[in-house]
Amino acid sequence: MPLTPLDIHNKEFNKGFRGYDEDEVNEFLDQVIKDYEMIIREKKELESRVTELTEKLGHFTNIEDTLNKSIIIAQEAGEDVKRNAQKESKLIIKEAEKNADRIINESLVKSRKIAMEIEELKKQSKVFRTRFQMLIEAQLDLLKNDDWDHLLEYEVEPIFGEAEETKS
Repeated sequence: MPLTPLDIHNKEFNKGFRGYDEDEVNEFLDQVIKDYEMIIREKKELESRVTELTEKLGHFTNIEDTLNKSIIIAQEAGEDVKRNAQKESKLIIKEAEKNADRIINESLVKSRKIAMEIEELKKQSKVFRTRFQMLIEAQLDLLKNDDWDHLLEYEVEPIFGEAEETKS
């Protein structure tokens, strides 16, 4: 068991013939007691400080563990978000491609239909032009016909002259 300052203070030495100077020994012992008390106080303060720092270290170790777990969870969540975003973007692209294909197909069908309608209108305009030309040519033939000249050769007697003769 270690010595205490009280043990040092109460220590008595046997007196011998021609021993040490008692005042000098007591003075030395008083200095040893003071130094020993100071060392014990420092030891207690250091032990207290070690305990405090150990508690803080434990606290910071817990914080570190919590932060590490949080970082891992955040990384996993980030990866999940990234994977979900990639899946969603693929779905959006797929849907856009499907819509683009549908629009292209509808446009092709409409353009073919319009092209067919244009061809049909061209045919109808040719038929109409041909018929109209034939009608005009027939009318011109009628105008050029000699029957018009015969109509001019007819003499018409005045109707008024006959009416007057019947009145008299």
